[in-house]
Amino acid sequence: MSTTHDDATTFHDPLVGADAIDLPDGFFDRLMFNMHPTDELSPSIIMGFGIYPPKDTVDGFVVLSHEGEQRNLRHASLLSATDRSGAGPFRFEVVEPNALWRLQLAANEIGVEFDVRWRARTPAWFGEVAVTNESAKRTSFDHLFQSGRYDGELTIDGESVSVDGWYGQRDRSRGVRTMSGGQGLHIWYQAQFPDFSIGFLLVETRSGDRLLLEGAVMRENGRLDPITGVRHALSFTDDLDLVDGEVEVSTASGEVYRVHADARAGGGFMAGAGYGGHHGVSRGVDHVESDRYDLGGAVSPRSLDSALTDRLCAFDLDGVRGTGIFEFALTRSSKYQYRPSL
Repeated sequence: MSTTHDDATTFHDPLVGADAIDLPDGFFDRLMFNMHPTDELSPSIIMGFGIYPPKDTVDGFVVLSHEGEQRNLRHASLLSATDRSGAGPFRFEVVEPNALWRLQLAANEIGVEFDVRWRARTPAWFGEVAVTNESAKRTSFDHLFQSGRYDGELTIDGESVSVDGWYGQRDRSRGVRTMSGGQGLHIWYQAQFPDFSIGFLLVETRSGDRLLLEGAVMRENGRLDPITGVRHALSFTDDLDLVDGEVEVSTASGEVYRVHADARAGGGFMAGAGYGGHHGVSRGVDHVESDRYDLGGAVSPRSLDSALTDRLCAFDLDGVRGTGIFEFALTRSSKYQYRPSL
């Protein structure tokens, strides 16, 4: 595995246009945003959109976790049938690259609508990730994540609320990602605090060895402090769902952050967003589908077609409260057992 870090202003933030030709099979260009209050664990909204030019395909999703229920909206179309600014009820606009996006969701069957702007509050962590897989294919993609705040309006079942000041982490990735085989633990961690965000991607093998680590502590004053080490002691249910735990982050400047996460709010199961191998699969023009999960125990990372979960958590760092997305997945292999490293 290798990563490089560079000024995020060098990242081409708009999705690739029609002039990008001769792209490799498996190429994608994707965006993902989450949106949630700064001091509450509901509602949690996660949205994403991706284009797959060699397949002439686009798809996207919106996931709402709120009041004991998860609502999932998935949409897809042919890339050639869109203007590359969205599909189905979802639209986006890059108002100012790496600084300001507009995100819109029109009326749809899950009863969620929004018209919001995401504005960067920290610099972005940007890297190029290269991983040699067990298969012959090699993963290589540009990757960016960045903390921001929202303004605008969210409507759920006809009731509108302001999202002014809400937190939101975004993730942009572009390239070929075919990571497969041998993974034990996956974490995409985005802990939001008033003046900074702790963000990293960690992947470990089934034996507990590090396969990939990239990220930084991103501060509102413009400082980026790359993350050099992560240790963890997490509690999971028998159904592979995260309950709570500690994460210790070490940085290049010598800082150490030990953060407690409470993950009992539930929801964020990314199977509802199509992460069970459904992205990039052609469904023709203007395909929209939806479903809902009862969060009372009917579904879990073990029972769904993907274990990946983006849980809105309460964080505590030496008495400083925060909220944010703790994305996790354990392999469902019977040969694997989670091993804390802290």
